[in-house]
Amino acid sequence: MPKVTVLGQKTFEVEKGKKLVLALEDNGVNILHRCGGNAKCTTCRVEVLEGEFCDLTNVEKNAISEKGIEDHLRLSCQIRVNADVTIRPIMTVENSGLDTGPRPVE
Repeated sequence: MPKVTVLGQKTFEVEKGKKLVLALEDNGVNILHRCGGNAKCTTCRVEVLEGEFCDLTNVEKNAISEKGIEDHLRLSCQIRVNADVTIRPIMTVENSGLDTGPRPVE
């Protein structure tokens, strides 16, 4: 099983193919996902420090472009974990003061 390392927090195993946003939430990382995983709010963005995810989908490309998100960030609701990665969450409950939002669907 692939491992996800959250910089400065923890490392955990994830079922291959699981959405990163759900893997983070299920392992106690309070990543925001205010739109429920639909690539509309872009609050679930992460910086990929090591490892890779698949190429951006058109939905993710459009959301990043429309919101003016830095091109080195990814939306955790739009990517699946297929190999070991190290990430840094950009927006969390702790650093934003917001609640996470509705649970994204698998």
